[in-house]
Amino acid sequence: MIIRHIMTTNVVTVPSDTSLIDARRIMEAHRIRRLPVVDRGKLVGLVNRDALDRAGPSKLSTFSIHEVSYLLSKLTVKEVMARDLVTISPDATWEQGVQLAQSRKVGALLVVEDDRLVGIVTTNDYFYRLINPVLGIGVPGARIHVHNCGGAAKVAEVLNVISGVGLDIEGMFIVPHPEEGSPELTIHLTSEDPSKAIDELTRRGFLAHERQR
Repeated sequence: MIIRHIMTTNVVTVPSDTSLIDARRIMEAHRIRRLPVVDRGKLVGLVNRDALDRAGPSKLSTFSIHEVSYLLSKLTVKEVMARDLVTISPDATWEQGVQLAQSRKVGALLVVEDDRLVGIVTTNDYFYRLINPVLGIGVPGARIHVHNCGGAAKVAEVLNVISGVGLDIEGMFIVPHPEEGSPELTIHLTSEDPSKAIDELTRRGFLAHERQR
């Protein structure tokens, strides 16, 4: 799967001469925290809510409330926007996107194709469209957690057990134990009752239990 499949395409943008007050209103109206800045079709910056919050007090702390309101209407996003942009191709993989965002320590990636902004990917996009489906968030069923279960042979045996007792699988993943480092297999079943599978796995020597969801 690629970035194109999870990016938000109806991106709200503003030109660089947008006032800070208008930028804040736009963010509030659309319930967003970031605004890409586009001039004549070219991506030139990114302004976020934190930058707007910092701009007011730092630049205007010596003025009265009326002067602040007036000056905020004159200050533009060009003065506070970030210009060192982190962009990615819509054909990059999800994994490349995660790695890039983590290495650059950003919460959003601007998706650019043929020098044109075509989308944006945020942390929420990854959670709702990638992590939630992998973890089965909001999907009915039960989970089995099998300790120290890595390698094709062990995983295949667990899957054969589940199939043998007449159960089906919604999804699965393996992560290392946070302290021991051993592989931990979690399987999301379509059934709400995993007892038959757990009993048979235990009989075969696996350490398995139902995992709370």
